[in-house]
Amino acid sequence: MQMTRFVLIYVALMTLVVMASNFLVQFPVNGEFAGINLADLLTWGAFTYPVAFLVTDLTNRQFGPSAARKVVFAGFVVGVALSFVTSVPRIAMASGTAFLVGQLLDISVFNHLRRMSWWRAPLAGSLAGSVLDTVLFFSLAFSSSFGFLGPNDDFALEAAPLLGILSSEAPRWISWAIGDFSVKMLVGLIMLLPYGALMSVLKPMPAVSNPN
Repeated sequence: MQMTRFVLIYVALMTLVVMASNFLVQFPVNGEFAGINLADLLTWGAFTYPVAFLVTDLTNRQFGPSAARKVVFAGFVVGVALSFVTSVPRIAMASGTAFLVGQLLDISVFNHLRRMSWWRAPLAGSLAGSVLDTVLFFSLAFSSSFGFLGPNDDFALEAAPLLGILSSEAPRWISWAIGDFSVKMLVGLIMLLPYGALMSVLKPMPAVSNPN
């Protein structure tokens, strides 16, 4: 009963993160920093999505990989379904694919490293998952190669200075992907703080001592 209650809480949190990220990724960060046009580099979704890895890792730590996969699949189904209402279909499909693959990789890496230092599993898992998630999402959502998934975003495809500062130019979505990944790593490091703080509260269940 306790496990069911906690898993439902994790599912609700995951759904909120997915919905918020799918919506916010459509909005570039406006303004400049050190002469860099932030709209050429970041979207607001980069700041919310890494929380999904925290939810997955806490579930994995407390109840094991099987429960973590259930949370990921539930968050995937509910989050993506609702995202079709809050965002365009192509964004929802790209997000769903990247989310599912990236989170499952995170679970696998975390589970492999769970017996090592407390920070290694969540950090390595989120790093591996973020790399795959970023590549899949931005390619599927914005690359003209995947235009069959839906209309192309002309603003995302416009040539702009790479990272907003380099002389070489590339489609704006490539700079978004690089900036997005950089923020994911920064927020991922910050997420180690609540993860570490909750370790003494959300202790692994006895069965988790023998991970699948």
